[in-house]
Amino acid sequence: MVVSVTASTTQGQRIEQEELDCVMEACDMALILNEKKLKILGYVESRMSFIAPNVSAIVGSTVATKLMGLAGGLSALSKIPACNMLVLGAQRKTLAGFSSAAILPHTGFIFYSDLVQSTPPDVRRKVARVVAAKCTLAARVDSFHESPEGDVGQDLRDQVQKKIDKILEPPPVKSAKPLPRPDDAPRKKRGGRRVRKMKDRYAITEIRKQANRMTFGSIQEDAYQDDLGFSTGQLGKGGASGSVRAPTADKKTQVSISKRLQRQIHTAVFGGKSSVKGAASGTASSVAFTPLQVSFNRETLQFENHS
Repeated sequence: MVVSVTASTTQGQRIEQEELDCVMEACDMALILNEKKLKILGYVESRMSFIAPNVSAIVGSTVATKLMGLAGGLSALSKIPACNMLVLGAQRKTLAGFSSAAILPHTGFIFYSDLVQSTPPDVRRKVARVVAAKCTLAARVDSFHESPEGDVGQDLRDQVQKKIDKILEPPPVKSAKPLPRPDDAPRKKRGGRRVRKMKDRYAITEIRKQANRMTFGSIQEDAYQDDLGFSTGQLGKGGASGSVRAPTADKKTQVSISKRLQRQIHTAVFGGKSSVKGAASGTASSVAFTPLQVSFNRETLQFENHS
C-alpha cells in the first residue's frame, strides 16, 4: 500500500537496467532465504515434541518453534524471564500516516497463540502474561531434559485453563440484604445509691418543668424582644382558681447542706442583740453602762431638774 500510494502521488524516476537487476536479485535472495527459513522451521516444528515437549504442550509446536528460533536455542530460551518472553516476536511497525488504533504494542508470538486468541479481547493481555510465565517454567524444564513425555507442560496448561476460567467467571450477584432487626431491648444499666443520687442531682427541676409547660389556646409572651418564641411558660402564673401556682421545690435537686452548717446558720447573730431574735422586751437595748457611768448620769439628771 505504501508503494502504491508513493507511486501514485510522485512522478517517479527512471531506473537503470543495472540497478534494476540488483534489485531483482536482492528480491530473489530474500524469497529464497524465506523459503529456507520456513523449511527449517517446519523441520524443527516436526521435532519439537522431542526437543521441547513441555513448551509445545502449552502454546503449540508452531509458536514454540518461533520462540526458540528467535531466542537462539532452547538453552537461551530458558534464561529469558517471563516479561521478556511475552514480547518475543513483537515488531515495531512504521506507520506512514496510517492510523495506529488497531496496532497492539508489546504483543509477540505468545499473544497470537491459540490459547490466548480463544479468549475475549479485553482479557487477552492478562491471559498472555499468565501463558508467558508458564512457558518460562516449561522451557527451564525442557532445558534440563526432564519430563520428556510433556506431563509438566500439560499440567501447566491445565493451570492456565483454570486461571482463564477464573478470569471469565462472572462476579457473584449481590443479594439485597434486609436491614437488621432493631435492638430495642432494654440494656443493663448500673444501679445503686450513688447512681440514683447522681440522677437526682442532674434531673430537671420543678422550675424548669413549669417554664417548659405551655397553656393551650393562649398567646405566649416572649421573655426577650430579640428571641422570638422564648417564654417562661407556666412559671408564676395562676391556674383555673386564680391562685398563684408556685412551683414546689424538689428535695432531690436541692443543694445539700451539712447539719453543722445548718446549726451555725440558725444560731448566728447578725447586727448584735435584738428584740426580734431574742425573747427580751421592746425597751431592751444593746448599750451597756458601768456603775460609775450610772452614778454620773443620775447626778447630771438631778442638776438639770433643779435648774
